[in-house]
Amino acid sequence: MISLRKWTILIHRWLGIVLSLLFVVWFVSGIAMIYAGGMPSLTREARFEHLPPLDLSRVKLSPSEAVEKAELGRTPGGVTLLTVMDRPAYRFSGRDPVTVFADNGDLLEEVGEAESITIAGRFMNLPAEKLHYAGYLTEPDQWTVGEQRQLPMHKITVDDPARTELYVSEARAEVGLVTTRGTRALAWVAAIPHWLYFTSLRSNGPLWNRVVIWSSGIGTILALLGIVVGIVQFSRSRPHIPYAGWMRWHYITGAIFGVFTATWVFSGLLSMEPFPAADGAGTGAGLRQALTGGPLDLSRFPAMDAAAWNQALPAGSIKEIDFLRIQDNPHYAVRGVEAKPLVMSASPLQIRRESFSIDSLMSRVRQSVPDVPVAEYEVLSQYDSYYYARGQERPLPVLRVKFADSDGTWFYIDPAMSQVVGRFTSRDRVERWLYHGLHSLDFPFWYYKRPLWDIGVILLSLGGIATSGIGLYIGMKRVIRHIKRIFRPRVRAMAGTIK
Repeated sequence: MISLRKWTILIHRWLGIVLSLLFVVWFVSGIAMIYAGGMPSLTREARFEHLPPLDLSRVKLSPSEAVEKAELGRTPGGVTLLTVMDRPAYRFSGRDPVTVFADNGDLLEEVGEAESITIAGRFMNLPAEKLHYAGYLTEPDQWTVGEQRQLPMHKITVDDPARTELYVSEARAEVGLVTTRGTRALAWVAAIPHWLYFTSLRSNGPLWNRVVIWSSGIGTILALLGIVVGIVQFSRSRPHIPYAGWMRWHYITGAIFGVFTATWVFSGLLSMEPFPAADGAGTGAGLRQALTGGPLDLSRFPAMDAAAWNQALPAGSIKEIDFLRIQDNPHYAVRGVEAKPLVMSASPLQIRRESFSIDSLMSRVRQSVPDVPVAEYEVLSQYDSYYYARGQERPLPVLRVKFADSDGTWFYIDPAMSQVVGRFTSRDRVERWLYHGLHSLDFPFWYYKRPLWDIGVILLSLGGIATSGIGLYIGMKRVIRHIKRIFRPRVRAMAGTIK
């Protein structure tokens, strides 16, 4: 028993020496993450704000004609009409997006240095002399390391007070990422150290994955051993803490914040999905297609009639149009300054002001899984514990459908768009609490009560900083002491030789 206690203390001590600095960095950057968020990005709202209005009078091709020009050889997964380089264009989504200009059927080809400067200038509303070409990226730099799917990109620097840097996507001919001096500085104290998003490490996905999993896994063991040491070292016969000085404070802070530290590091481990993922198939695998009615059929969309569109919506208010199949019929999702789409039927062209009926949605739900009974369905006007906003807007009201299947599958369906916006199995719901619940402490009873949530998380994080920081200080003193013990005899021996 004594030997087990001794080894527990030794393992905790030396793991702490190795990982305490990382723990301090994680807790400090975690506080910064509350307000700084993740890596610099171009938000959907900012993109739409800078996207020019769509001039439908210049659209000469129907979407089906544009598909022929694109020579896709397949049914496109998604089609969007928007302005690209001051011209209306159809963008066909997929692994390699294809853009066809809607005025004459030309395909978007090379976007070079001059074109990227022009695109960036329009985005910033600045003359070309205020922008400088900084290079062509085929490999990620510090700010595109999480946006590798957008590569290759052109980097443009701007002469403005914010020291803005833009990254223009070659495939999409639009700005895909924006950073400023402020967002870059915040990232260095928040997302980069918190996620270990250092270019040399993060650009190697498998290596980065292993480093984060192993460091957080060993960190979980360290925290759990600290709790065990705290229990076994406490004297029950004469209740007292068997330490003095900084060791006493490390013991006290560990006893108070040790459980939080362990659960926080463990939930961080879960964010990397270290365990085998469940099969993606299952109940409702065909639900999305049942709600749409099948693949997108562009031949059912008429040619764009600018006069009819101007009667339906104010001129200049349209920035982007998505072509959708909803419940067997052609529809448009129209976006203007606001990213929230406006649903319009294609034939006749008119705004759809009512949501799709719950009966029609449930009919298609049952059609998609005829052999699985529906346990319960309900229209939610507020978020629940699984479908809720985490830094982004999510549509409400929403239809929640619970299936009586072995996976305990729940679906969330947006009645306004007749599309799935969320899916959770029993495993997903457990992981929600083990990851977000333990890591972000986003419990419904206080997550939306800010600044109460901020105060609670910051106080707990400060406790984690205290116990980890004290452990780091004690560990460094111990390491220095060991080094002196090793080298002191050698120094003395060398001094004696010189004499």
